[in-house]
Amino acid sequence: MATFFGEVLSVYSRAVEEDDEEDFDEDDEDAQIRKELEEKREVHLHWGPEVCDDLKSGDKLPCSLFILAVGHNASRFLSVYVLSSEKWDAVGRASVWNERSRAGRGEQSACLFYRHRDEPSVLICQLTCYVAEDQQFQWAEKVLDCLQHRDLDVTVLSDSSVADYKSADYLCGSSVPFLRSLHTGTFSGPPVCPALEQPNILAGLPAAVLNHCQVHRISAVVYQCFSDVIGADSVTMEAYNPALAKLGKSIKLDPCPSSDALRKIGRTRDPQSNLYI
Repeated sequence: MATFFGEVLSVYSRAVEEDDEEDFDEDDEDAQIRKELEEKREVHLHWGPEVCDDLKSGDKLPCSLFILAVGHNASRFLSVYVLSSEKWDAVGRASVWNERSRAGRGEQSACLFYRHRDEPSVLICQLTCYVAEDQQFQWAEKVLDCLQHRDLDVTVLSDSSVADYKSADYLCGSSVPFLRSLHTGTFSGPPVCPALEQPNILAGLPAAVLNHCQVHRISAVVYQCFSDVIGADSVTMEAYNPALAKLGKSIKLDPCPSSDALRKIGRTRDPQSNLYI
């Protein structure tokens, strides 16, 4: 405060200091809340006894092929065409808590890992839950760091809406669904479909996994399936066939899944009508 004579005097205000003290307390409380939320939003992996024993000894899981399916149609494609025709064991799950997923409260996990009985180096992951942006790189790092990187190939199947696809050309209904791909520099290829054209971008968990693989020089490819159907759809599921058929002996596809299996997994399109009942 300046006086009439130009002196500057320090002003003591109890009210100001009390406000500052209250703000400090609120900041501490906010920091504690943020810390608790960060801990709650941490991605947790829960492995079976055999896998746990391998990881506890400091070893990583031998893995030559890791297939990740992100989305309902990608995951159900594996259920119908792969998991039903081979001998697979559930070996783990991942739990994710965020604004749209509430894992950890007794619900069935929406992220499951399977291992082939005859070829234990082949792993599959089905993921149908929402993984938030701040959890995606954490998920990719935790899962892929459990696997041996030497001679590892990663294949990602990912659902996407055709409404998100940008193209100067008109897309007729007969061309949907369709696949587009992106891969790391170490992928030996070639992919089974055209590359994802600019200005389209890869986002979400598939992008996080591909980025992690690029940084660690892991051979990886993402196959993005663009569909005009929301929800389970047999035609969209079949669009993933070329992606896994290329893997040869590593993955055996069921060429003729039963109609009962398809009926349980999703609906079949009526080619004569585009009306939803």
